[in-house]
Amino acid sequence: MNKPLIPGRMTAQLDGDYVVFLIGMRINKPWQVHKWWPVARAMPRMLRELQSQPDSGLLHAEMWFGRTLILVQYWRSMAQLLAYAKDKQSEHLPAWKAFNQAVGTDGSVGIWHESYVVGPGRYENIYVNMPAFGLGRAGRLLPVQGRLASAAQRMAAQASDTSEQG
Repeated sequence: MNKPLIPGRMTAQLDGDYVVFLIGMRINKPWQVHKWWPVARAMPRMLRELQSQPDSGLLHAEMWFGRTLILVQYWRSMAQLLAYAKDKQSEHLPAWKAFNQAVGTDGSVGIWHESYVVGPGRYENIYVNMPAFGLGRAGRLLPVQGRLASAAQRMAAQASDTSEQG
């Protein structure tokens, strides 16, 4: 799918707190396709499930493939992310069980994740001549101008917007 290019400099904002969830896998033994292929196939199933449930809390996800696969997800809250991870009806728990049974700690496949709770005034970003991407797809894109012209100004603007609302 070709996303339209947005010329110029843009920044993304998302109201309130949100979660950036990084998750991935590393193929340590490429010849053991029977070990890593099921792990690689599990995440797209989970994403389809989450995208079909607008109230899940998943705002957007982007994935890159290589020896190390990485997926960046934006969630509305940590509570929603953890609820999905623990939901016995979701795709996650069966995939986690299958990984532990087939791979466990044998070293053929590595998996990892990192979670960050982010709030206003605690992040900044810029996209130059890019299609809507990352936080720009999860939140809203704004032109980089005026009080959003520099990284420091973007962070200060978010912090002051929050304090004015509270």
